[in-house]
Amino acid sequence: MKIALVSSFVPFINGGARFIVEWLEEKLRVHGHQVERFYLPFIDHPDELLHQTAAWRLLDLTDTCDRVICFRPPAHVIDHPNKVLWFIHHIRAYYDLWDTPYGVPVDAKSTAVRKALVDLDTRTIKEARAVYTNSQVVADRLMNFNGIKADPLYPPIYQPERFRHDGYGDEIVVVCRVEPHKRQSLLIEAMQHVRSGVKLRLCGTASNPAYGAEIGGMIESLGVADKVVFDDRWITEEEKAEVIAPALAVAYLPKDEDSYGYPSLEGAHARKAVLTTTDSGGVLELVENGRNGFVSEPDPVALAEVMDRLWLDRKLAGKMGDASLKRLSDLKIDWNTVVERLTA
Repeated sequence: MKIALVSSFVPFINGGARFIVEWLEEKLRVHGHQVERFYLPFIDHPDELLHQTAAWRLLDLTDTCDRVICFRPPAHVIDHPNKVLWFIHHIRAYYDLWDTPYGVPVDAKSTAVRKALVDLDTRTIKEARAVYTNSQVVADRLMNFNGIKADPLYPPIYQPERFRHDGYGDEIVVVCRVEPHKRQSLLIEAMQHVRSGVKLRLCGTASNPAYGAEIGGMIESLGVADKVVFDDRWITEEEKAEVIAPALAVAYLPKDEDSYGYPSLEGAHARKAVLTTTDSGGVLELVENGRNGFVSEPDPVALAEVMDRLWLDRKLAGKMGDASLKRLSDLKIDWNTVVERLTA
């Protein structure tokens, strides 16, 4: 088929929302399809949100491709008779984050925008011939807010064979953007309470440089600089594999994440236990407490306890690491499954 992959992006911000599109493009080509990739910039400011969404609705690809596959909002509003959604999240400030500190200020204007957005989303998502999500968490939100049933289709990572296993060292490794909701700060606080020789390595940079500086200052002010390495930059994919291979475990504890996150998946491919928290959202679809990792309370002391436990019991770390790898096959997290379902 001739397939158009359509998604939005925030200018100068890279991450999983782009990777899922780019990696799928390559896999579709391997399976013999012709593929074009389309992005439009999108900022969800209330003054511009609906205007920018209208730009997607005005696109007409009916005569240029056999199928469109849509990802990040508001790409799903595109009009096409053979539209399939791999829906990765709502514009959350108007959905599950509405009337919370993470949402937009609630007033008459934003309330009107929210109503228009939910109505538009519901109508245009229902146009799709099939709706998949990147997690059960997002599928549940579609049912709760839009009354639409969707099936989770878990996104794999690109070239998982890069992630090898070199035993279990001293470091808990975290590779992701440095942001408040990714909660690297919680892990830094936990390092005040560890009693073993466990160490923490943070790899990634912040979209807001001031926040990156705050994290660096926190390591110094809490007196854990001898136990925490903060590599404040985007590391390459090759470097990432090298850092994870000898790790004791990986950690990923975002606040109510849409999916399990690539850091969790990368660790699992390298046979590492995954540490997360009870409020991490989609990560809990991958991590089963006590089997392939630990699901801790979002508390520094509780996190320190499980970090110490892995450092003191390398046999347990190995058992959990093996279970992490098996969990991927149990959930059928692979590109053949993805391509088969999106092109059915």
